[in-house]
Formats: sequence, structure tokens, C-alpha cells
Amino acid sequence: MTASTVSNITQRRRVGRGALQVSGLSLGTAPLGGLYRDLSDEEAHATIAAAWDAGVRYFDTAPHYGNTKAEHRLGHALRHYPREDYVLSTKVGRRFVPRTTPFDDREGWQNPLPFEAIYDYTHDGILRSFEDSQQRLGIVDIDILLVHDIGRVTHGDNHPHYWRQLTEGGGFRALDSLRSSGAIKAVGLGVNEGAVILDAMAEFDIDCALLAGRYTLLEQTTLDDLLPACEARGVSILLGGAFNSGILARGVQGDLKFNYGDAPPEVIERVARLEAVCRAHGVPLAAAALQFPYAHPAVASVLTGARSSDELRENVASFELPIPAELWSALREEGLLDPRAPVSQK
Repeated sequence: MTASTVSNITQRRRVGRGALQVSGLSLGTAPLGGLYRDLSDEEAHATIAAAWDAGVRYFDTAPHYGNTKAEHRLGHALRHYPREDYVLSTKVGRRFVPRTTPFDDREGWQNPLPFEAIYDYTHDGILRSFEDSQQRLGIVDIDILLVHDIGRVTHGDNHPHYWRQLTEGGGFRALDSLRSSGAIKAVGLGVNEGAVILDAMAEFDIDCALLAGRYTLLEQTTLDDLLPACEARGVSILLGGAFNSGILARGVQGDLKFNYGDAPPEVIERVARLEAVCRAHGVPLAAAALQFPYAHPAVASVLTGARSSDELRENVASFELPIPAELWSALREEGLLDPRAPVSQK
């Protein structure tokens, strides 16, 4: 490790225009909720401990992950560390009740807890979800609260109904009250769709948005509208999904998952080209994928998921690895990187 690369993990960037700051690399906990593969409590806690030892100080979770399992696991682990030393976020928009319908394994959770979600973006629903998360985590002080999955693709024909819950049913008002009272320090969205972040910014003063994908080595269309708008408004992006659900982690010989589904042929072909350029410059594809989004000034942190302490350490090494400027130039020359995209200068 060199001093400059280690600082990428431990350095802090501000969230929005407030005083809250997050570490460059952060831990997303969907895998700790059993996404695609079950894991034990011991494996989950070891992963969190490895993140802490590496200098990660921002942790994100959600009631949705494992039907509340990830919140339980993360809270149990984080309670062993000084509260003032880390930043914690969770999400609202789903309330969880005892399951009364058959479990649908298409959600991707393996061995989830026996609860099911009720979408609720209303004023009272958000407050109830926040209080439930405090109890599951065993932690009162939650720093960032994110409205989860409030997108058109997620909800389809039901999107207008849920959007009205936020705008007319008091959802945004509840977030504002929690922030104004000091119960939380920052509010935003946790979504897979860039357009809805722009919609939210037109309605309400958000501090940040956790965006899964949409600004990665594979897709940079958010340079057209979202990222410039965030810079202008002082809204921070917490960038999740840098591996696009897996395909950028191992390349075409690995898990061919793209945005929560099977990767189509054109994506596989593009990844093969990215991988070839990276290989020619002696850089693992995963390292380029993790470090690329962090060069953008609107991105405050890059969230990475891991199912084990070994995976976590691999991600840390990828985030620390020095990358020659020639790689980014070569990717641009091959038409694989938007020429407007900022890149790290190491």
C-alpha cells in the first residue's frame, strides 16, 4: 500500500452541504442479508470486522435485505465499535410484518427472516419504518435515511400512487422533520434509477442519493443530466453497484450477472473488451470498476458488497491498487469510456 492509495479508503468526503463525512470505500449489506447465497452470522460478522480493520467507516443497510436480517446482523456487529467513529444509513419505504403469503425466491434472498414487506411511503409509514430500524439495529443514532426503491421501473403502474404518498401523503415532510430535529443528519433516496433522483430534487431538498449502477465502467449516461445536477445542487452520490451486479467483478469468466439479471450478449461483449484493455495495462478489471466512479466530484463514497472477509479484502485491494493514467486514456481511445468522465490521476 502507498500513502496515496490508502487515503482513498480512509479519506472523508462530505455528504451534501452538511458536516457529515463518509469514507471513500463503504460497505453495503445486501449480501449479508443472503442475496443469492446464504451465509452464517459468523461469516457476516467477520466481513464487517474485516471492513472495519481496513478503515471502512460508512455502512449501509435496509430492512429489505433478507427481510430485516441484514439490519439485525449489522447492528449486532457495529455495537462493538464507538458510535462516533462510523456513519450508518438505512432505508424507508417498506414496513415488514409477519409473512402470511408464500415466500417468492425470485427476490433473490436465501434463507430470509419470516417477514414480508408492505410498501408505505406516507408520513406515518416512514416514521414507523425508522423506529423499527432503530430497534432491529439496536442503535438509536442513524445518520442517513434513504427512501428505498421509489422508481418507475420498480413500481410500474403503481409508481404514481407511491410518489403521491411521498409528495402529498407527507413522506418528504416526515424526512424533513427527522432531519430538522437532529434525529438524522442527512436524507435522500436509495434507488436503481437516475431519473427519480432528479424528480425528487425538484420536489424536496435531499442531501444525497445512493444510486446502484448507472455510473460505472459499463454505463455513464448519468453524465448527461443527473451528475451535473447533483454538482450544481450540492447533492452527493453514494455509488453502489460498481460491479453492475457482478459482471465487472470477475469479467466474462465470472458471474455473468448484470443489473440483477443475466447479462445480455452485448454487455458480455463490452465487458470482454474492457477486460482486454485492463489486462494490457496490468490492471484487474475489478480495480478499474471500483475506482472509476470515485473520481467524479459528485461521488462521496463507493459502496461494495461482500459475503466474506476474503471478498472484502479483495475489494479493499482493488480500491487501493495504483492505476496508471494510460489505462483511462486507452479506454477512451477504444470508445469504452465517455470522454467527459473524470478519472483519477495517480
